[in-house]
Amino acid sequence: MASDITSDQPQSAPQMQQAQPVVEGPNLLPTYANFARVTGSPEELVLDFGLNPTPFGSPSTPVKVSERLVLNYYTAKRLWAALGMALQRHEQAFGVLETDVNKRVLPQSQRQ
Repeated sequence: MASDITSDQPQSAPQMQQAQPVVEGPNLLPTYANFARVTGSPEELVLDFGLNPTPFGSPSTPVKVSERLVLNYYTAKRLWAALGMALQRHEQAFGVLETDVNKRVLPQSQRQ
């Protein structure tokens, strides 16, 4: 007579393997941006990137948005976490990044 054996230990879930992204080098075009705008809807976030030709002072020409990235909120949160980790590592190696430009610029009298 065979008996069913049950275990009180939880079954391990099958391991999910993450797909590694394939970077197509020859088709990949890098873009520099010193301007970013974030807008969104209940379903997605829209990130606009561009080049501000006058980043200091009052803008004399409008910023031309050249790239748009549309993300769902799950992907945006993963991106936020990845950027946070990368910035944390950078600051540990090189010091705190001051985002207020007025605190980074030395007064004229202190420049050499």
